[in-house]
Amino acid sequence: MFVLAAHLLPLGPKAWQLNFASGLAGMSLFFALSGLLITRFLIARPAVVAFLVRRLFRILPLAWLLLVLLLPLTWQRGWPTALQFLLVQNYLPGVGNEYTSHYWSLCVEMHFYLAVALLVAVGGARALLCLPVLALAVTLGRVWTGTYADVATHARVDEILSGATLALVMHGDRLLRLRRAIERLPVLPMLLLWAASCHPLAGPLNYVRPYLAAGLIGASLLGHHPRLFAILSNRWLRYLAETSYALYVIHGPLRAGWFGTGSTFERYLIKRPITFIVTFGLAHLSTRHFESYFIGLGKRLSR
Repeated sequence: MFVLAAHLLPLGPKAWQLNFASGLAGMSLFFALSGLLITRFLIARPAVVAFLVRRLFRILPLAWLLLVLLLPLTWQRGWPTALQFLLVQNYLPGVGNEYTSHYWSLCVEMHFYLAVALLVAVGGARALLCLPVLALAVTLGRVWTGTYADVATHARVDEILSGATLALVMHGDRLLRLRRAIERLPVLPMLLLWAASCHPLAGPLNYVRPYLAAGLIGASLLGHHPRLFAILSNRWLRYLAETSYALYVIHGPLRAGWFGTGSTFERYLIKRPITFIVTFGLAHLSTRHFESYFIGLGKRLSR
């Protein structure tokens, strides 16, 4: 929802940069959660082929379907259009277009899947202990180059690796002291610190955004917060969680082309409501009647 708001709504005067900050906030949470879930899956079941099959069947069908449907609008781009199917546009700017500019995050995700699968294939589940070291290396690289945020995998994957580190902390007793420290973290101050780290005016605080996002998630999951659990267990939020991938993929083209033209009145009072209705409607259909088939197929094949 942070990302949808960043892309589809005016969140204040442009000088405040709230749309940019909202986009960073949404992606940092998404990536940290992804790293947490993927690493926990590999800890429990370090079967590389099964892992890759399930992830590919989760991500690619809808991503590729949308690219196919967009071909009438992008076919004249030739090879750059075809290369989009390989999810490399976060390193090849000429490959993407206004309809699929948000696919950069899918590129980062897929590159992480392939890298972590190779790591486990070579070293087994114990090789996952390298992920915190890699996270720090990526962050130090960002500090060295003065990069607060980037779409290139090597300059953004620490947001995923921070979640992977949290998964390792939550697993077993080796890092029990660190786990107990995270349990005691106060959620509200963590929330405020993380929110601040998502704004470009926060300066160097942007470098630790991945770890603040992971810390916020860890404090929420490990601490005793019955009210927070009640809120996050709300059936509408659960529904958003179920349809979140489709919402993200589908909303991209619906903010470009005709939807992105016109006066401020036309864009935000006429076209944006249409965008939200169409996005949620298509996401519901995709989740229930398209993606579910391929997710099930991936699980069967992985067995």
